[in-house]
Amino acid sequence: MNVLSSLDKTDLRLLLSSFYLQGNGLEVGALHHPLALPSKAHVKYVDRLPVHELRNHYPELKDVDLVNVDIIDDGERLFTIPNDSQDFIVANHMLEHCMNPIQTIETFLSKLRPGGIIYIGIPDKRFSFDRDRDLTTFNHLRDDYFEKNDHFQHYMEWAKFVNEIKDENEIARQAQHLFQMQYSIHFHVWDYNSFVNFLFQTNELLKSKFDILNISFNDHREEVITILRKK
Repeated sequence: MNVLSSLDKTDLRLLLSSFYLQGNGLEVGALHHPLALPSKAHVKYVDRLPVHELRNHYPELKDVDLVNVDIIDDGERLFTIPNDSQDFIVANHMLEHCMNPIQTIETFLSKLRPGGIIYIGIPDKRFSFDRDRDLTTFNHLRDDYFEKNDHFQHYMEWAKFVNEIKDENEIARQAQHLFQMQYSIHFHVWDYNSFVNFLFQTNELLKSKFDILNISFNDHREEVITILRKK
């Protein structure tokens, strides 16, 4: 495993994508921040809604350019993508939006050819609007994997700690509103150390295995970037 720190005046995302990504792959949930890719990598964009519906769902993005969605699908399950068909999958600031991150990684592994690459970027909660939320434990994520958790509680956390609502009734009201529209919040939060722990324990839990090729902290964007390779 190679661990890099961020490099002054260098875009770590581009450095890692240029080194590890090639062939044909997918980026899930790119919205207005697609990962810059080298010329040797060819990507199709996956999202749960077409662009015009994404704009309705996220009115805060009305004035920015969104990538053209090539494939409409559930990014956590990728039902329309054949198994063993992709050279890489990019999930850049997508995994924290997943209700079931372990299952999402399992799905990605199933869609990759042997030796295929998963590029994952997640925000370090210490430097984001999630800073006041508790770190997500692996026990919680394992319960998500076995479908034992009620996801509504995440919307309550979001209303309280991200939207900073103080009144308990208003917290519940907004959480219910977000839940009904299935707004894509950060369901889970990590920092560098907890995400590293998540990766190692996920690898132990899943039947499909992966090598961890790189774990980097990107000071420029205050995020953790991980490169996984399917065995």
